[in-house]
Amino acid sequence: MLREPCTLDVPKLRLSEELVPIFLEQVSGPADVIAEEHVLARVAECREFVVNSLEGGRPVYGATTGFGPLVSFSGRAKLADQAENTLNHLTTGHGADLDPAVVRAALLARLWSLAQGRSGVSLSVVQALVAMLRTEFSPAVPRLGSVGASGDLVPLAHATETLRGNGYAYLGSTRMPAAQALRAAGLSPLVLDGRDALGLVNGTSLTAAAAGLAVVSVRRSLFAAQVLSAVMADVLGCSAGYLSEHLMTAFGHRHAGVVAERMRGLLAGSVPTGTRGLQEPYSIRCVPQLLGAASSSLDHVSSVVTDDLNGVSDNPLFFPEYGEVVHGGNFFGQPVAFAADLLTTVTVQMGNLAERQLDLMVDPHRNNGLPPMLATVPGEQHGLQGVQLVATATVADMRRTALPASVQSLPTNLHNQDVVPFGTQAALNALDHARSLRWLHGALAVALRQAVHVGGRRPTAPACAEVLDRLVELIPAVDPDRPLQADVAWAADLLDQITDDEDFGS
Repeated sequence: MLREPCTLDVPKLRLSEELVPIFLEQVSGPADVIAEEHVLARVAECREFVVNSLEGGRPVYGATTGFGPLVSFSGRAKLADQAENTLNHLTTGHGADLDPAVVRAALLARLWSLAQGRSGVSLSVVQALVAMLRTEFSPAVPRLGSVGASGDLVPLAHATETLRGNGYAYLGSTRMPAAQALRAAGLSPLVLDGRDALGLVNGTSLTAAAAGLAVVSVRRSLFAAQVLSAVMADVLGCSAGYLSEHLMTAFGHRHAGVVAERMRGLLAGSVPTGTRGLQEPYSIRCVPQLLGAASSSLDHVSSVVTDDLNGVSDNPLFFPEYGEVVHGGNFFGQPVAFAADLLTTVTVQMGNLAERQLDLMVDPHRNNGLPPMLATVPGEQHGLQGVQLVATATVADMRRTALPASVQSLPTNLHNQDVVPFGTQAALNALDHARSLRWLHGALAVALRQAVHVGGRRPTAPACAEVLDRLVELIPAVDPDRPLQADVAWAADLLDQITDDEDFGS
């Protein structure tokens, strides 16, 4: 089932490398995942140890036993039947399908865990995941079902069944029966035994992948927030005194100092109007303190998620060099659960900032007398009025859904799983919030572009002027009114481009 390496211009990922969150984005489409010989060798060595252990009569959870609280009962006699035993009772999720890009990222994370050579899966399992990631194939996986405690059992069971040709899948953006999608992608249905099936489902790979994708998105948004805040200050003609190096040194928080330094660079060459008040509103004056705290928390979250992506999430684990089969709890997703909830908190507060900045820009009492709602002809036109309504609804939704998932433990599974972290829900929630924050920044960018059209000044700092000019080139002035849904999306895309440009503002 191992396909020839991709010849298109696609990302190349080596299984021997550290898996970092940015890699997760790179498998939204075909990616050339390279399984080096020494990686395949350690997978094969572990598999041989598992086979020998089973032939020697050694009890191995999930291979010789039932699952969860039924561990005291024997499993099915044949390993192939045990695979059915694993998957059939778990393929029970419901809800809307997850974004195929999220599912592909989850399978990349699962591949990385299995490739560590501690799960005892067949070499064909690793090769099949490598082959799938080289295509546009993605399993159709329902959102609800995992409690994130014994791995993401239910969603990964759906994904595994799809790889076997059961259920539904996506080929690109088209949903179709899984068997049809496999054929169209040039893939063969996956054949599994009991250890293979359990190894594929018994890890928190969806949790780690969703959190990793959220980390990447929020990190972009963190830089976008600094860029937009600088452009806004320049358009309004604010003094940059609130970014003082001496002020930041006295504050004592390193990340706040880094944010202020970057914003000073963005605002280099700006000329204050001298007409603003002595002290700006907090949505301007306290940006380095707020975004600095966000940056510090994001670094912590990124570290936790990266550790998780490079660890082994499974049970049991096999250590051929010590002759050990160890049953434990390496499928328990508490680290990422806590981290994802923290990321949601950070994202909501950044959303609060963006919404307040948008509100300031449309308010004639605080935007240097620009027209209300930045309408070119107020009354005849309404400018950003609809966008602000959506921003208000978006922030309300973010606040309402910011309740931590990681403390919602409910006993289940006949109290075998008597404490659970709900990391999957925490991670998917963080990803939802990251996407909402990205939209809010797109809305603020459209407002800044419109502000200059209705009388606001063009930024005087070269870096800020460059941002504004790129917005003007992309987004027509709102004159007359028109639907702005696409404009906000285009502005968000442009912010991604700006933040991905490492040389920008340096």
